[in-house]
Amino acid sequence: MSTGGHILVVFLTLTSVLFILRMVRRGQLPAKYALLWLSIAVVLIFLAAFPGVLDRTSTWLGIAYGPATFLLGAVTILFLIVVHFSWELARLDARTRVLAEELAVLRADPPNDPAHLAPRPEDQPVEP
Repeated sequence: MSTGGHILVVFLTLTSVLFILRMVRRGQLPAKYALLWLSIAVVLIFLAAFPGVLDRTSTWLGIAYGPATFLLGAVTILFLIVVHFSWELARLDARTRVLAEELAVLRADPPNDPAHLAPRPEDQPVEP
């Protein structure tokens, strides 16, 4: 890759890092996911700064074309991220189901607490 290509990769990576940090500051991205993407950005900047590392790694792995090694690594990382997100989604789905069931039980058999005996706003008739 040419020097201009390396500079473009570094620029795009730094722009992505700023975007990730902005999302974390606004509370739109949890810190654990920000660390994941920031560590990927560090690897990208390292590979852009030292392109020979990718070529040596490719030779060590027996892959003739350096960018193919990069593509293999990127696909592997993205696959692991998708598996992790699927696991998180299944876990949250199970927690949501348990919470919905507990709420249904509480609404079906409320305790004898006077605060629970008051009518709920959603139970009130709507005036036309």
